[in-house]
Amino acid sequence: MYKRNRQGWLKHIDFILMDLLVLQISYVLGYMIRFGWGEWPYSMMVYKSLGIILAAVDFLVIVFFNTLHNVMKRGYLVELGETLKQSALIMAIMTLYIFSVQAGEAYSRITLYLTIGIHFFLGYLARILWKPVVRRINQEKNKDTMILVADENSVAKILAKADTLDDFQYSGIILSNRDGTGETIEGVKVVANLENAAEYICREWVDEVFVYPEHLSDLKTATYEEIENFIDDTYGTQPAEPRPADQSGVARLIEQCREMAVPIHIRLPITSAGGQSFIEKIGGYSVLTMTTNSVSPWQLLVKRVMDIVGGLIGSIFALILMAVLGPKIKKESPGPILFKQIRIGRNGKRFKCYKIRSMYMDAEERKKELMEQNRVADGMMFKMDFDPRIIGNKIVDGKQVTGIGEKIRSMSLDEFPQFFNVLKGDMSLVGTRPPTEDEWEKYKYHHRARLATKPGLTGLWQVSGRSAITDFEEVVRLDTEYINNWSIGLDIKILAKTVKTVLKRDGAM
Repeated sequence: MYKRNRQGWLKHIDFILMDLLVLQISYVLGYMIRFGWGEWPYSMMVYKSLGIILAAVDFLVIVFFNTLHNVMKRGYLVELGETLKQSALIMAIMTLYIFSVQAGEAYSRITLYLTIGIHFFLGYLARILWKPVVRRINQEKNKDTMILVADENSVAKILAKADTLDDFQYSGIILSNRDGTGETIEGVKVVANLENAAEYICREWVDEVFVYPEHLSDLKTATYEEIENFIDDTYGTQPAEPRPADQSGVARLIEQCREMAVPIHIRLPITSAGGQSFIEKIGGYSVLTMTTNSVSPWQLLVKRVMDIVGGLIGSIFALILMAVLGPKIKKESPGPILFKQIRIGRNGKRFKCYKIRSMYMDAEERKKELMEQNRVADGMMFKMDFDPRIIGNKIVDGKQVTGIGEKIRSMSLDEFPQFFNVLKGDMSLVGTRPPTEDEWEKYKYHHRARLATKPGLTGLWQVSGRSAITDFEEVVRLDTEYINNWSIGLDIKILAKTVKTVLKRDGAM
C-alpha cells in the first residue's frame, strides 16, 4: 500500500517537538536563574500551570502562524528572523493571558522574560544544528524507487527539481517520445521504452511511477481539445478520434500500472495557474480543487473570534459616536445619522454597509456630476481632493472651507458603524475594500479577485497609502497580495499599522 506524504504542520513534527522541548528547558533555566540553581518550577502548582500554558501557546503559534513553513529551505538570517518571530509571538500571547486573568502578581515577570530570551537563543541554535541531521538522515535512508515517464525535452528540468529531502529517488527513465533504452540522461538510465515499460516495472524493483504528460504542459494556454485529449488519455475514456502514438502509449502504461497496483503520480498541468491545488471530496466525488489560497477551519475560527471581539468593542464606540455626533450632523444637514449603502461583499454577495453620515443627502446624485474631478482613473473608485458633497464643505471668497463632515472623515469616525457589519458577518476587521455596485459593474476578470475574501474595515492597501493611492490597479495588486499571503499574523500586523495610521491621520479617506 502507498504511504501518503505528511501535509501541513505534520511535515515538521520533529521541529515542533524539539521547539516544545527547548521551551521547557528555557523555562526551567529561567526559573533557576531567578530563584536559584536547584529550584524546580514544577514543584509549585502555579508554575506547573504556567509551564503547561507555555507549551500550549508555543504549539498554537506554530500551527496558526505557520512559523515552520519551508523551515528546511531557510537560510541563517531568515531562520534568525523566524525564530525571533516565534519567541515574540509567545511573549505577546503570554503577556495578554496574564493580563486577562489578572495573574501578574502570581508569576515572576523576570522568569517569563528570561524564558523567552533563552528560548530564542536555544531555539535558533537547535534549528540550525538539526537541519544538517535531517538532510543526512534523508540521504542515508532507503528511499522509494521512482520511474520517470516523460518527453526527452522535459527530463532534465524534472530531475533538476528533485531534492535530497524527497522520500524517493529516480531509478530509471522511460521516454514517451522515442526509444532511448540504454542511454543515460543527467546520470539516470533510460531503462525501457513504452512498449516494454510494463514488463520492466513488473520484473524490477519499482515502488512508484511519475508520469509527466508533455502534450499538455500549460493549463493557461491549452485548448479545449487538448484538455479533452488529456482527460481521455489519463482516465482511459474512449477518444472520439485516434490519438498520437506517444499519448496512447502513456495511457496504456498508466492502465497497466493500475493493474499491477503500482502507485502512479500524474503531473497535472496547473503549475502556471498559481495558487494552491489539492484533492478533496465534493458531492461524493474526488475532485481537484484549484484556488488562490486556502485556510483551515481553525484559522477561520480564530479570525471570526477576532472579528466578534473587535466588533463588540467597536460597536460600543460606534453607538457613543452616533450619540455625540448625531445632533451636530442633523443641525447642518437634516436626515438620518446612519448612512446605508449597498456594497459588494465576498464572491459578489450584496450587503448593506453602515457609516456615520458625513455627506449631504443628495451626495449619490451629485456624484455623477463630479466624475470629471475623480482622482481615480476609469472611475473604478471615487476620490476628490475637495468634495463639495461633504457636510460643511464650501467655497467662501475663493477659499475652501471645511466643516463637521471633513472632521469626521479625517479621523475615520464615519467608519465605526461598519463594526455592526463585522458582527453580522458581512465584513471582517481586515480584508479588502467593498466596492459599490456601479464600481463592481466595471470590474474586469482580475479585479474580481478582490472579492475572494470578506471585505474589511481595513486592509493592506489602506495601510500602504490609503487615499494617496489613486491607481486602482495598485489597489488590486495590494488586495491580491493580501489574499495570496493571508495569515492570522498578517491580520494582526495590519490592525497594528491601521491604529498608527489613523492616529496620525495619514491619508484618511
